[in-house]
Amino acid sequence: MTEYRYPNENLILTLTVVLVLAVIVFTSVATLSGSALFLAGMVVLGYWLNDQQHAALVRQAEPVTAETIPALHALIETAGRRLGVARVRAFVAPGQALNAYTFGLVEPQVIVVYAGLARVLDREELEFVVGHELGHIRLGHTWLNSVIGGMAGIPSPYAAAALLYVAFRWWNRACEFSADRAGLLACGRLDKAISALVKIATGGAAQSSASQQRALAALDKQDDDPGQWLGEALSTHPLIARRVDELRKFAASADYARWRARLGA
Repeated sequence: MTEYRYPNENLILTLTVVLVLAVIVFTSVATLSGSALFLAGMVVLGYWLNDQQHAALVRQAEPVTAETIPALHALIETAGRRLGVARVRAFVAPGQALNAYTFGLVEPQVIVVYAGLARVLDREELEFVVGHELGHIRLGHTWLNSVIGGMAGIPSPYAAAALLYVAFRWWNRACEFSADRAGLLACGRLDKAISALVKIATGGAAQSSASQQRALAALDKQDDDPGQWLGEALSTHPLIARRVDELRKFAASADYARWRARLGA
């Protein structure tokens, strides 16, 4: 039940994997056996880094439970049921960063919300962000990111390495579009999904409808800047204006209407 996945995500993933395998096969620098060992090492390293990150969270972040942060816990539980994510651990990390992320190679995977983000977003905006992170889990992005990232990091000639880097980032951006769709399904309101993205992009200030439109117009202008295109090609995340456009398209689609009907919304 993942038809809300961004249409090109699987195609981009397939192209990325094929490209990686082609480099492994044809490059004279990385042999097949050496590449296999490198990939296995990256998976082991991924598990170790996940363990270290989890240990650091336990030391400094507050776990989200029905007793510690009941409102956020209930929000995560509700969004998880909607999106089909049964097991997840959540933490609120200290700091003013307007960010949230997920990690983990096996269940239960972990969602981290920074305290600064939880303070500036209202409930429905936070539902969008939580749904976005749950979407990454539901669609397999959290573990695939470690595996595909390890494959893309296989030693290879400079030109091939650069090509793999760009291809991996292309897939990362497709994953963000898919996760945004999950976030919209979780919160059920396009205006709140957009306002969450705008707040994150503009530093978190509360905005009237008019100021939000001005912010979106400014972000649209960035989208027209060739320098921004180059920056986006090297980034894990699409430009905010592009994410807003994709959300609007999805909200107007028959797939979105079917999902909302299925969720009883």
